[in-house]
Amino acid sequence: MLGIILSTILLSDTVATDRVQNLDEVVIVSEARRGRKRSVKGQVASIDEHLSELRNVSLVRRGSYAWEPVVNNMQTERLSTTIDGMKIFYACTDKMDPVTSYVESGNLQSISLNSGLDGNPQATGNIGGSLDLKLRKAGFDNDSFHASASAGHEWNGHVQVYGADAALSSHTAYLNTGAFYRHADNYKVGGGDELQFSQFQKVNVFANAGLRLAEKDMLEGTLIFDRATDVGYPALNMDVAKAEGLITSLAYKHLFRKASWETKAYYNHITHVMDDTTRPDVAIHMDMPGDSWTAGVYSLLTTAHKQHDLALNYDLYYNRLFADMTMYPGGAAPMYMVTWPDVGTLNTGFALTDNISIARNQRLRLSAKVAWQQQHLHNEEGYHALKVFFPAMTDAYHQTTGRIAANYQLSMASSELSFGAGWGSRAPTVTEAYGYYLNNTFDQYDYMGNPSLKNESAVELNGAARLSVLNSQLSVEGNVFLFSNYIIGQFEDRLSAMTVGAEGVKVYANISHATIANVSLTWNWQITQHLSWNKKVSYSSGRDADGDPLPLISPINWQSELQYQNQNFQAQASVKGNTRQNNYGEKYGETAVKAWTILNLSAQYQFIVHNSQFIVRAGIENLFDKHYATYADWNHIPQKGRNIYMNLTFEL
Repeated sequence: MLGIILSTILLSDTVATDRVQNLDEVVIVSEARRGRKRSVKGQVASIDEHLSELRNVSLVRRGSYAWEPVVNNMQTERLSTTIDGMKIFYACTDKMDPVTSYVESGNLQSISLNSGLDGNPQATGNIGGSLDLKLRKAGFDNDSFHASASAGHEWNGHVQVYGADAALSSHTAYLNTGAFYRHADNYKVGGGDELQFSQFQKVNVFANAGLRLAEKDMLEGTLIFDRATDVGYPALNMDVAKAEGLITSLAYKHLFRKASWETKAYYNHITHVMDDTTRPDVAIHMDMPGDSWTAGVYSLLTTAHKQHDLALNYDLYYNRLFADMTMYPGGAAPMYMVTWPDVGTLNTGFALTDNISIARNQRLRLSAKVAWQQQHLHNEEGYHALKVFFPAMTDAYHQTTGRIAANYQLSMASSELSFGAGWGSRAPTVTEAYGYYLNNTFDQYDYMGNPSLKNESAVELNGAARLSVLNSQLSVEGNVFLFSNYIIGQFEDRLSAMTVGAEGVKVYANISHATIANVSLTWNWQITQHLSWNKKVSYSSGRDADGDPLPLISPINWQSELQYQNQNFQAQASVKGNTRQNNYGEKYGETAVKAWTILNLSAQYQFIVHNSQFIVRAGIENLFDKHYATYADWNHIPQKGRNIYMNLTFEL
């Protein structure tokens, strides 16, 4: 069967050029194409600020740095995040270092999002969606050279941003390399008070190189080194002394006359060290390091054959996660505990996607993936500690997961209609299955993993309608996820808390079902040639098997943006806010958040001097210095107060 598929691909008539996907993308370093977004701060914007521009994305914020992406109101456990198709896993048991924190704007060309179960080819376990951070590559060109430099400053927190990169390209080879540096002090919240432990600094260097071995054979390599130090987390009990990532890859690409085949091997190592030595009045000093190692390979074939646009992907990765903790109680011997018992995960799978042109105005997208994984606990101490609570557990487990999705799209003269459905499953994460006394400051409980968890699964139903009338476009879209064996922490009264101040212990468990639903309404109006007005309002709901609200589900949120553009000048004013969070997960330790509204202003001007391009950007965030926190701000840490920023980008 596989041979028939490969033969069909290699003998097809054309190479795939246009894919219909439930895809959203934010462009970082090149001019945004029609329908694509970019941050008003340009390339100096943080990855978190770029992510916030994506549809259906919000961010859990524990400090000024390394916000956790949330897609369709689902956090990391239900998402797949890759960097240029490479699997990478965070090394912090408290999720202080999401995968997105180990790259910089200078590394990336764009960030793309597949919403829901229709994931990108390398995605696994992507019930909520899949993010792929696409690396910036010079590509093979005819003797070109490009260089750019950026510098920016934000007055609130004295944020400094500096970056430079250069790219040299020819028909036979290319090289682009660069470096980025960020530094921030504590910021001030609305009203002027300083928020302690909100500082950070990081440096990122990268290099991408390509060599054309023959006219249709290419070799490409990537190296990224990212290091953040002195990172404060005001929402948590500890800060981070060091978060360091080394990301490497080597890819071979062959262009057939009628198809493309890329095979990439990669390796990355993430080191994360939590630190409480700078905190006053620490009851018990603790060291909490964590490490993540991942090696993998994927092989992707793409082609178009008649009305079919096909992609076939095989991927395999091996990841090891280890974390431990040493407590130093005054006047007593140190206490040692393994929190992730050196879990090795081997995962391999096949994915197939087919975009079918049924008629001139009708398209159908089909996607599917099946994956098998095996996990083994390598640390004897951690294994035996868990076995006290789960006597029947073993040191090895295996799971099979999969997903299948279909989406139909009908386009007419002034409107478009689409609807789809899918089913998918995910295996429990290392934390959910094997975590040992992990303190959660959100609800003040210690959490225990559960090796006997079943795979979680969900059915997704989605739809969208768009109508264009005169100079405006109205669109409504929504989705609902119906979960079975939903994984969430449950009270366990028979166990005692270990962390000082913790209210008790929760153990991860499957509940029979849960539901998450999202709907949004968007209106874009081109008032004049230079003036446009965009508005959006979204509503979400999440309920567990008892009908109680799930935690970290967005209240009604809205934004309105007025934009003016004339030749090289652009300015905009945006108002955004949330209503009061009335349906909050009190059962899960969540408390209500007040309604808030803020106003942001920004402008940019582009000019050319001696064939060099300059872009000046400036703006004011939270103009009226509002003191507020969003539903996704961990422990309600307040957002920045009034913030004035300015940056300059130079391109040669």
